[in-house]
Amino acid sequence: MVRIIPALLSLVTVLSVSAAPLHAEVEARACAFTCGSVCYESSHINAALNKGYSLHLDGDDINNYPHRYNNYEDFDFPTPGPWYEYPIMSSHSVYNGGSPGADRVVFDGDGNFDLLITHQGASGNAFVACRSG
Repeated sequence: MVRIIPALLSLVTVLSVSAAPLHAEVEARACAFTCGSVCYESSHINAALNKGYSLHLDGDDINNYPHRYNNYEDFDFPTPGPWYEYPIMSSHSVYNGGSPGADRVVFDGDGNFDLLITHQGASGNAFVACRSG
């Protein structure tokens, strides 16, 4: 019986670590960012961020997402690059292929959230920042 307890503690430790978020989460707010007329709650942002960062860690992608974001628009991100972009869907579902829509979550190589950006209201293929709050 004594030998079962260390094994059980090891299993609980593994499960606890596995449930930890992969990144620093966005603060919980009803409408954390608005891209055009689409309100994204923290849970939507964190879901897209988790998916994009998980794919990045695995060296995998869905239709070339996530991919490196070059910041041609010169946004002032809170973390140093390189940065990566992953679609965040206006339907609030997690992107799994098909049209990526206009909006993106940007994160760094450690999975830290930097910004939501959108093609809505931008010229050509450029991006503008989504509104916080």
